Amino acid sequence: MTKVLITGCAGLIGSHFSRYLIGNGHTVAGVDDLSGGYADFIHPLVLFYEANLNDTKGLAKIFDFVRPDCVYHFAAYAAEGLSPFIRNFNYTNNLIASVNVINNCIEHGAKIVFTSSMAVYGKGRTPFIEEQTPAPEDPYGIAKYAIEMDLKQAHDQFGLKYSVVRPHNVIGIYQNIWDKYRNVIGIWIRRVLRGEPITIFGDGEQTRAFSDIKFCLKPLEKLMTEGDGEIFNLGSDQEYTLNDTAKILQTVGEDLGFSSEIEHLEARHEVKHAYCNHDKAKVSLGFLDSS
Repeated sequence: MTKVLITGCAGLIGSHFSRYLIGNGHTVAGVDDLSGGYADFIHPLVLFYEANLNDTKGLAKIFDFVRPDCVYHFAAYAAEGLSPFIRNFNYTNNLIASVNVINNCIEHGAKIVFTSSMAVYGKGRTPFIEEQTPAPEDPYGIAKYAIEMDLKQAHDQFGLKYSVVRPHNVIGIYQNIWDKYRNVIGIWIRRVLRGEPITIFGDGEQTRAFSDIKFCLKPLEKLMTEGDGEIFNLGSDQEYTLNDTAKILQTVGEDLGFSSEIEHLEARHEVKHAYCNHDKAKVSLGFLDSS
């Protein structure tokens, strides 16, 4: 039985993964400031701390009490398109907060599994592979890549054990659909429920691959003891245009009695095509994609 600390335990990945770990007999503690998730999403057996990761003294006390064997760092404000307009908030909550977690992992000898992002690849050649040199296009991706580099430095100097996963477009229940700037599927679901149009920036020919959270759980658990110093993509192999994705959601909504139109807005600064290759995770972690 392993003692695990999960940051962002009230979010989509954290809430699902904590349930998965508890079901497999692990002891789970969680940290979340509830700015993007809900307390109702947290499993009742999780030892929950409502705290902000930038409260360094409070975070240190949590680590001192829990003394985790492994830390899964899921907490982030993942509003990629918004990140150029909230630069200070982005770097404070995504980069500095992560450094605080890393410092405590070094202090306590805990392995850290960090959820980075496909955003680190930028406009690289698709499907993205882990060996590609990152070239992020926005502050969100820059913050994620900076954390990846900091983890490697901490390993080289202090012997920190770490693994990096780059999940992308993960969907499932316990997803906050009320955030106006994160998770395109969640945004669209909210708009359909309200009778508002499904909005697409630009021509809708952007390609993305959407991934069911349940396929990510077993590979994440394996990283407790495997994949030290390694990076893994996690997600679906099957990409879709946003136009096709919106039509699927429109059809599902209609089947449930919710009518919606599709509306195209002015294009924004974003990577046109973004999806990954997952061969490494399939071979090393037994990952099965959801396509």
